[in-house]
Amino acid sequence: MKVLMIFDQTQAGLGGKENPNLPLGGKGMAIGSASMLESYLKEVDGKVTACLYCGDGFFRENTEEVKMKMVAMVKKMNPDVVICGPAFNYAGYAEMCAVLANEINNKTDIPAIAAMSKECENVIANYKDIVNIVEMPKKGGIGLSESLRHICKLAQKKAAKEDVAEYTKEICY
Repeated sequence: MKVLMIFDQTQAGLGGKENPNLPLGGKGMAIGSASMLESYLKEVDGKVTACLYCGDGFFRENTEEVKMKMVAMVKKMNPDVVICGPAFNYAGYAEMCAVLANEINNKTDIPAIAAMSKECENVIANYKDIVNIVEMPKKGGIGLSESLRHICKLAQKKAAKEDVAEYTKEICY
């Protein structure tokens, strides 16, 4: 299973809060926090083949452009599934994850999911009924391993075009 991940500047390893205007970019390899998912992806025969990234401030200022370009890049790279996040408790990144997962789901036949912690309650309330958002702890919280495993298992099921209705009741908001 080929996985494409979408990150903000921090999770891509390209700066922190001081670099929110990082323009849209990508790498044809695993970067940043993709390494967190590697062992869990192996369990479901998955591998990160590319990562796209964008500063959450750049996204906020250029939402329509970023959505259009992200969808085009996802189509070109043609992964089996897209994982937006994990966003932990970063509200700006969580919003970007939910918006892009929804856009990818609506404009491609490639499934996309998001992951964030309950602290992103406004984003969850606005998107939980239209995007699968995997529950996870805030940065440094307990239960990270289990949530990373859930993200990968859901990605596998979505890539295989399985019915995920029952599984998402257990692991998503």
